Amino acid sequence: MYLLLKSLHLIFVVTWFAGLFYLPRLYVYHSSSFDETSIQRFELMERKLYRGIMWPSMLLTLGTGIGLIIINGTSWLSQSPWLQIKILIVISLCVYQLYLGRLRKEFVLRTNKHGHIFYRWLNEVPVIALIAIIFLAVFKPSL
Repeated sequence: MYLLLKSLHLIFVVTWFAGLFYLPRLYVYHSSSFDETSIQRFELMERKLYRGIMWPSMLLTLGTGIGLIIINGTSWLSQSPWLQIKILIVISLCVYQLYLGRLRKEFVLRTNKHGHIFYRWLNEVPVIALIAIIFLAVFKPSL
C-alpha cells in the first residue's frame, strides 16, 4: 500500500508541476497578444489548465502526501525537519497557485497590469521550489 501511495504522490506532483510551469508561460504569450482570437484562445487554455489539471493535481498531491505522513506516523513529521521545510514549500506553492488564479481572472477581466518579463520571472518560482523539494526529499538533511 505504501509504495502505491508513494507512486501516486509522485505522479500527482509531476502533473501539478507541469501546470505550475506551463500556466505562467501561457501568461507570457497572453500578455503579448492583442488580437481577440488569440486572447480568447489563451483564456480557454488557461482556464482548462488551471481548473482541469492544476486544481485536481494539487489536491491529489496534498491528499497522497497527507496519506504518506499518516502511514509513516505523525512522529515522523515532528522528527523530520526536512519534511517540515518541504511542507512549508508546498504550502507556498498552494499560495502561488492561488496567485496564478488571481492573475488569470485579471486577464479575463482585461485588467492585466503586467508584461511578459514579469511573467517570465514569475515562471521561475516553481523551478526553485522543485529543486528545494527534491533535494530535501532525497538527502533528508537533519538540519
